[in-house]
Amino acid sequence: MNYTTHTQQAIPSSSVNEQALAQAELYSHLETQAEAVAPTQDPLTSRDRRIIGEIIEVQPESVRTIWIEGGITVWVQLVGGGRLPFDRNWFATRVAEVKATLPETPRERNERLSDELEEACAVFGLYHGEINWLSFSTKLFQDGHLVGFVGCNKEGWYARPRQYGVNRVAASAELVIGLLGVRAAVAA
Repeated sequence: MNYTTHTQQAIPSSSVNEQALAQAELYSHLETQAEAVAPTQDPLTSRDRRIIGEIIEVQPESVRTIWIEGGITVWVQLVGGGRLPFDRNWFATRVAEVKATLPETPRERNERLSDELEEACAVFGLYHGEINWLSFSTKLFQDGHLVGFVGCNKEGWYARPRQYGVNRVAASAELVIGLLGVRAAVAA
C-alpha cells in the first residue's frame, strides 16, 4: 500500500502580497454588494456637490462627503481618497457666494416646484395627477372631480379650469389654485 506524506512549505512573499490584494478586492466587492442591497443615504445633493466643486475647483462627481471637525474645520473627502481641510467661517462665506451665483438645474427647479405644489394642494385639500416634468404641468382633483389644470412656466404659475382656454397667472401655486375658485380646506 502506498502512503503519501505531506510536508508544510514556507509561503513565498509574492503569495502573501497576492493574498493581501485578493483580500482587499474581496472586501471592496463585499462593500459594493452591501451598498447595492442597502444603499446609505447620501447627505449631499447634486447641488451641494456643484457648490463644493466650484469652491475647491474640482469636478462635482469627485466630492464624496464633507464633515465639520471640532466646530472649526470643514473637511472635504474626495472620491479618490484625498481630504482637504478648510476654515469653517471661510467655507461658509464661500458657500453663500457660490449659491447666489449658481444657476438652478432643471431637476432642482422641478423638485422646488413639486414641493410648492404639494404644499398648496394640502391647503386646498386637492391632489394632482401625474406631473409632466418637461412642461411642469398637471391636473388637479378634489373628491375625484377635475378642478383644473395647473403648471409653471417662464411667466410663473398658471391655472385654467379647462384643458383649453386662457391661463390665469399668479406668483405662487397657492395663489393660482385660488384663481380656480377652490376654497381652502377647513380643519374639522
